[in-house]
Amino acid sequence: MTGNENGGRLGDEFLTPGTSSFSEFLAAHRPELLSTRRILPPGVVAPPDRVPHGTTVLALTYRDGVLIAGDRRATMGNLIAQRDLEKVHPADDHTAVAFAGTVGLALDMVKLYQVELTHFEKIEGVAMSVDGKARRLAGMIRENLGQAMQGLAVVPLLTGYDASAPEGEKGRIFSFDVAGGLYEKTDFHAEGSGSPYARGALKKLFRKGMDRREAALAALQALYDAADDDSATGGPDISRRIYPIVSVITEDGFERLPEPETGELSREMVEQRRTRPDGPNATP
Repeated sequence: MTGNENGGRLGDEFLTPGTSSFSEFLAAHRPELLSTRRILPPGVVAPPDRVPHGTTVLALTYRDGVLIAGDRRATMGNLIAQRDLEKVHPADDHTAVAFAGTVGLALDMVKLYQVELTHFEKIEGVAMSVDGKARRLAGMIRENLGQAMQGLAVVPLLTGYDASAPEGEKGRIFSFDVAGGLYEKTDFHAEGSGSPYARGALKKLFRKGMDRREAALAALQALYDAADDDSATGGPDISRRIYPIVSVITEDGFERLPEPETGELSREMVEQRRTRPDGPNATP
């Protein structure tokens, strides 16, 4: 019961000690607000050409932390549902999450995850550890398993800056499967329909100790290669000024690269591709 329904007084659920998990609080008192727990009727499977899906996202570590990026396209079957979807979001000051999969559920999950981390910090008085954040997101994905089996899967990519990690290992990357399996990745990773091509590009382009500009260009080259071979992935749209989202997480926190910077790097990369359509060679 909310305050408005109770004469302006908070309901008992707000005054009773509970866990530091906001999603568990909702599950106990307002489960209808948890979209990830709604199951379609038995035998019903969501048609893939009727639900917008996000595609390729990637992350890589670099000298100052970790970079996370994503293309902007959402598709419904063979149709482009949206050209400027934002798939990369800050989760808190030192964590970011990107997603591939069912757009509506993914955006709801991102918002719930942001509240989850804020709620934990307010209740416990300290921020959750990076490992704790990864496990908490894995649990939220597991709660969506029923819908994932009916065709509404969400596959996030989590990155964070871990101040307690050894020097050179502070940027961390976590991937997940639709059942909530948690996997930490080294150096780089990609998810979504274009991920095999993006990972192939990053294998060629990644090297330890890159600066921010080098890491951003590597990410943009990888997304370009993904778009080159995967029709569901969108490359930089120069004419419409729609560029991939590139963000970094360092000791100073989360920062999304300004659009003029991303645009300049995208145009530089596209110009390079005029003479080398397959992209740059591996850096020795």
